[in-house]
This record gives sequence, structure tokens and C-alpha cells, in this order.
Amino acid sequence: MRARTGQTPAILLVVAGLACQEVGASLAVLLFPRVGPLGMVMLRLVFSAIVLMLIARPRLRGHSRDGWLAVAGFGLVLAVMNGLFYLALERLPLGVTVTIEVLGPLTLSIVAARRASAWVWAAVAFAGVLALGGGGWERLDPVGVLFALGAAASWAFYILSSARVGREFPRLDGLALAMTIGAVVALPFGIASAGEALLRPEILALGAAVAILSSTIPYAFELIALRRLAASAFAILMSLAPATAALAGWLLLGQQLSWLEILGIALVIAASIGAVRSSQRAARETAEPLG
Repeated sequence: MRARTGQTPAILLVVAGLACQEVGASLAVLLFPRVGPLGMVMLRLVFSAIVLMLIARPRLRGHSRDGWLAVAGFGLVLAVMNGLFYLALERLPLGVTVTIEVLGPLTLSIVAARRASAWVWAAVAFAGVLALGGGGWERLDPVGVLFALGAAASWAFYILSSARVGREFPRLDGLALAMTIGAVVALPFGIASAGEALLRPEILALGAAVAILSSTIPYAFELIALRRLAASAFAILMSLAPATAALAGWLLLGQQLSWLEILGIALVIAASIGAVRSSQRAARETAEPLG
């Protein structure tokens, strides 16, 4: 009974983190006309890097060459992933963009499961993606879909890079350094995109708000929640991101979805949950001795 009581606040923290993330994304969309998607990426990464550097205060000495290569690669992935995500958001509804982006970690889960049943979830996800077109992909901007697929692939690389950096750097050190590298990579593109808007205090304040809502708060909530939740339960909760994104897009941006698009989002969520469970069972079977 105590375990359940302890898990409830953790679950609420994960859901609150997802909500903050999508509110941040909605606010970013509203800022696109002033700073552009790449300007928004720069503002998010710069302010996220500042907050993380102040919190982590990472050591710069004592790291191997492989460690620095890992953190540099992670920083590049952060810049590319966020850039492609915001470029997709400029052309697609928030719920659709996040649903396509989730295909990256979903594919990793299916591959990691190494079970025939995992491919059933791959088929469910494929059906969901087809349904997202609302019966015809011509309803969706093809360039936006390509950007979202690029963000999905980048998210898969993000997971792999994050694991590698986590092994090389203690606590938040690696993430803080990688975020700083990502901010430096995004800087010239963001300045070119936003221009003189970056001199306006209200724009900078809103950019900071997006960074805090999209990165700082969700990451802090996730760290606290993971102390009480199993990794598999956490992954299943994170699979709800497309639903929270669709809800935020509807409430905050007035983005309407057809019933087929809603069905597509539901199918991708179901596939994500199924793939996580399948991967978890495969891990247990590998760990258990035979005979």
C-alpha cells in the first residue's frame, strides 16, 4: 500500500512535466512569427545551458578524450533534434509533430525487445502513422513531416548519446556541457533567424520561459519521479506525450484534429506502451538463468 502511495505523486510529477513541456512548445509556436523556429531553438538552448551550468557547475578537467567526444556529439544531437522539432512545428500541428517524433524511441524499444511480438507493435505504430494523414497525407505538409521524422531519428540518437555521456560524466555535468555546446552550435542560426528581435527584453524573457517550461521543470520532475518509479513505468508514462501535445495544441493554439488523426495518436501511444512492455519482458528473460 505504501508503494502505491509513494508512486502516485511520482506519476503526477511525470504528467505535470509533460504538461509543462507542451505548454512550452505552444508558447514557442506563438513566438515563431517574431524570432522564427531557429531563433526559438537558440533561445531555448542558451537559457537551458545557463540554468544547467549554474546548477551543475561541471568540472572541465579530468575527462578523457572519449568523454569530450561523447559530450560534443551529444551537444550536436541536442541542437539538431531541437532544430528539426521546431521546424516541424512551424508546419504541422503540435500533436501530430510529437506523435511522429515519438517514433524514434519507439523504434529503439522494438529493436531492443528482440521478440517477434514486438513487430506487432511496429505494425500498430505504422497504422497510427497512416491514420495521422487523416486518410490522405496530402493534408499534412510533406516538408514538415520530413522535419518531424528527422527529429524522431535525432531523438533515438539522443537516447544513445545520453546513455554514453551518463557513463562518462557524473550527475548533470555531461548534460550541462552538452547543452552549452548545443547552444553554441545554434547561436549563428538563431541570430540570423531572429535578428533585432533578440534585443527586445520581452522576447528574451519569453525565450527563458520556454526554456524553463520545456527543459528545466520537466527534467527536474523526471529526476524526482525516477527515484520512486520503475524505468518501465516511467517509459510508459512518457508514451503519453502525443496525447498531452494534442491537448495543448487544441487548448492553447486552437489546432483541430480529425477523428482519424486522433485515432493515429492513440495507436502510436498503444504501440509505445506495448513496445516498452515487450522490451521489459525480453530483458527479464535474458537476466533469468535457464533450467
